[in-house]
Order: sequence, then C-alpha cells, then structure tokens
Amino acid sequence: MKIAVAGTGYVGLSLATLLSQKYEVMALDIVPEKVEKINNRISPIQDEYIEKFFREKELNLKATVDYQEAFYDADYIIISTPTNYDDEKNFFDTSSVEDIITKVISMNIDTTMVVKSTIPVGFIDNVKKKYQIDNIFFSPEFLREGKALYDNLYPSRIIVGEKSERAKVFVDMLRSCAMKEDIPVLCMNNTEAEAVKLFANTYLALRVAYFNELDTYAELKGLNTKDIIEGVCLDPRIGTHYNNPSFGYGGYCLPKDTKQLKANYKDVPENLISAIVESNRTRKDHIAEMILKRNPKVVGIYRLTMKSGSDNFRASAIQGVMKRIKANGIEVIIYEPTLNEQEFYNSKVIQDFNEFKTLSDVILVNRYDDSLNDVLGKIYTRDLFSRD
Repeated sequence: MKIAVAGTGYVGLSLATLLSQKYEVMALDIVPEKVEKINNRISPIQDEYIEKFFREKELNLKATVDYQEAFYDADYIIISTPTNYDDEKNFFDTSSVEDIITKVISMNIDTTMVVKSTIPVGFIDNVKKKYQIDNIFFSPEFLREGKALYDNLYPSRIIVGEKSERAKVFVDMLRSCAMKEDIPVLCMNNTEAEAVKLFANTYLALRVAYFNELDTYAELKGLNTKDIIEGVCLDPRIGTHYNNPSFGYGGYCLPKDTKQLKANYKDVPENLISAIVESNRTRKDHIAEMILKRNPKVVGIYRLTMKSGSDNFRASAIQGVMKRIKANGIEVIIYEPTLNEQEFYNSKVIQDFNEFKTLSDVILVNRYDDSLNDVLGKIYTRDLFSRD
C-alpha cells in the first residue's frame, strides 16, 4: 500500500509519520527546504513526538516537490494543504485543495483522495459535481499544535465522510498505526463530517471566549479570577479543563473555523456563533486597554507563538494586541527566539533576552515562563494555571 500526503504542516507531517511506520509514504510540499529536512529526518515543525520518531524509528517516508512522483501509484492521496479564511470573500480559500484535486485528475490514476484540510460545509459534494469525480471523501482531523503526532497515536475519535469499503480501509490504516486501542469510529456523510469539524472547533473557541470574558469581569471588578474558575469548574458538567485565560484564541484553526461556520450560517438564525467571533475581538481590545492604562513608553512582547510547545504564531492573539498598542503610538519590541528577522511588522526583534527585559517597561506574556521571574513587576499576563 502506497500513500501520498500533500502538505507537510502539522496535519500532513503527523499523518505521514504515523502511516510510514507500516506503509510506504510519499510526502509532497512546495517548499524545497522542508522536503530536504524531512528526507534528512529533521522535523520542520516543533512537535515532540515527530522529532522522537524521526530520531528513533525506521520510517518508510520520503518527501518530494514533484507531485507526479508523489501521486504515481498511490492507493490513497491525503490532502492536508492550508485553507485560510478570506475576510473579503467571507469564505475559506480552498484553492490549495482544489489545486491538488486537479493535479490528481490530470494524471488519470486509480486512487482515492482523502481531504484532511478544513473545508466549508458542502465542499466535497460541490467538488464531486464540479469535476465529475467520485474518488474523494472527507476525514476531519482533531489535532493540537505541538502534539499532532501524539493525537494521531492516541486519537479521541476517527471520523470519515463515507460509509464504504475504501473508507473502512482508510480507518483500518489509521488504527493499525495508532497506539490507542478501542478508538471510537464514526462513518457518516461528507457534509455531516465537515460540520463536525467546524462545530467542534467553534465549541472550543466558545470555551476559550467564555473563560476570557469571566476573567475580564473579574479583573475589572477586582475579583480573584482563579477562585471563580476553580469554583465553577468543579461542576463535573463543566470540568476543570480548557479553562485557562489568555489574550484570545489564535493559531491555525479556531479563528478561521469560527468565521467559516458563521459564514455557513448565512441563511440560518443564530446569535451565539457571531458572538464567539466578536468576543475574541473584544478580548484583545480589553487586553490592550489594560496595557495602555500603565502608560508605558516601550511594551515588550514575550513570544509571538500561540501557546507553549508550539513554534506557530500565525493568527496568535498577541499580534492583535500588538496592533492595538502600536495604533496608540507606543513602541513595541519583541523577543521571539524562533524568529531570525530583525523586525516583525515594523517592530524591532531583540535577540538578547536580558536586553529585552531591560528595555521593556511592560512585558506582555500570553503563557508564563520562569525565565521572567526576575522582572515580575513588569509582567502583564492572564495565565493563571501555567498551562494551555
């Protein structure tokens, strides 16, 4: 069995690594540097288990920039290319997914495409009609950044958007490479599977927004946020997880998926979905306002990354706070060890950590680190539980 994986971000690379334990896997990416790293067993993304597997496992994994080499003779082609939300069109930009689909069609090969990229509800049915094909189905992923391979080894569930033999084979492939036993499996139609992904991520965003608004209330009223959260969350129906305040939800999934679900509600009555999207903007406004009240001349940003254990800072909430602060004429400097550039969006990047701490009047910290213990008086954070 040969499997091709198009796209080597968190989703694609974790799946390629997982499946290459037992199957021949060819990973495709448009960035030559990433391909070279994968072939030299250097992970291009920060993920503890991918790095461990690259060091310790014999993986039948090869990467290439040539789509024909990747797709030729592949029994399954997993599509895990990025789908960013387009704010002007108010819809996902699915061009990268469709680009792979048209490439596969042009090769006229006998294969099955499995879309793992996040897509709008109804996408698979639409492309089937548009391209007059049937060899494609959707299978949502439920992965955390920095723990993507772990979440493939111990999945909460496996969902496929088809009730067919080829879908069953795909499920069996994933299960055979996982470490968890008795994994829940759900087979459903593609459209329902697409909805599961968007509703699951929007619920997670709702939970982030809820505890952030609780924290905003407590902060402005002079109350102890931690005591309130602990008291609320001891109710087993609520639970003591996913409740640590932050500067807002960010990263690859939650910002774009909540906006996409809101767009899918175009002709459906709703209040809550729009509120989840708006709440994230309100939270960033509040955080910026609290910083401005301190009248700093220089604000330091400690890490651009969305959360600890991740090297991704795409759509991280702290960037939204940065923009609001800079709009008020305050200088912003950045400490981000994964960034080699001297500037980030016209803000100076300080490579020396001690210099960064000295120059900053206030230091914004989305997720706290003990290396800041010597400048506690400068710190502004809402990280109460020292975890994500």
